[in-house]
Parts: sequence; structure tokens; C-alpha cells
Amino acid sequence: MKADIHPSYAEVEVTCSCGNTFTTRSTLGKDQLSLDVCSSCHPFFTGKQKIVDTAGRVDKFRQKYGLKK
Repeated sequence: MKADIHPSYAEVEVTCSCGNTFTTRSTLGKDQLSLDVCSSCHPFFTGKQKIVDTAGRVDKFRQKYGLKK
């Protein structure tokens, strides 16, 4: 096995857009990591529907295929 080929595995402070913070370990190489969705705000874990739309795709879809009046 070759020596010194593996990245360093250090603790990282993770911050979600909902405000939740926790510490984990990663090979990222930085001290902090930002997330859009975590287990505290993800619909699968919370049971609440939340649409995460960063590029306006949901509105574009609703305009194109939405209910006709």
C-alpha cells in the first residue's frame, strides 16, 4: 500500500440554509460546509412538502402545464 496518497479526514462544521448546524468529518479540506437541505428540513424526514426552487423551474412548469382557466 502506498504511503501519503489519502486525503486528510478532518472535522467540518456543516451549516444548512434552514439554520441547522452540526459537526461531521470530511475530506473536503475546508473548515465549513454550506448545504441547501439537511435532515432537519428535508421533506422525507419532516413529512412536510417544501419546494426548493433556485432557478424558477417550478413556476415555469406551472405556467406551461398549469390549470387552464
